Amino acid sequence: MCGGCVKTEYPSRGNTCLENGSYLMNYVGCIECKKKEFVMITNRAREEEDGEEIITYDHVCKNCHHVIARHEYTFSVVDDYQEYTMLCMLCGRAEDSISVLPDDPHLMTPLF
Repeated sequence: MCGGCVKTEYPSRGNTCLENGSYLMNYVGCIECKKKEFVMITNRAREEEDGEEIITYDHVCKNCHHVIARHEYTFSVVDDYQEYTMLCMLCGRAEDSISVLPDDPHLMTPLF
């Protein structure tokens, strides 16, 4: 992984968790070949472990195949919530939690 290819290492992305793709706004260009070519996704793998789905892949320079960053995305269901996380030097770090119920208990206002 290469900190020289990105503007900011692991930028905070709030609750934007990418299962696929690249955050090109954070891409400066390849430090190896000095070009700003399209970023390819390689070595994509999906595994399921204890009810958690984990997707990993590499962001690679199209021109010289230099590995820019390794991307990890996770998805799981915990209690009544879908939990998402993302960690990648290029795409950033983020997490999100969405209720599977019609009304999210965290957003409900107490009656008293």
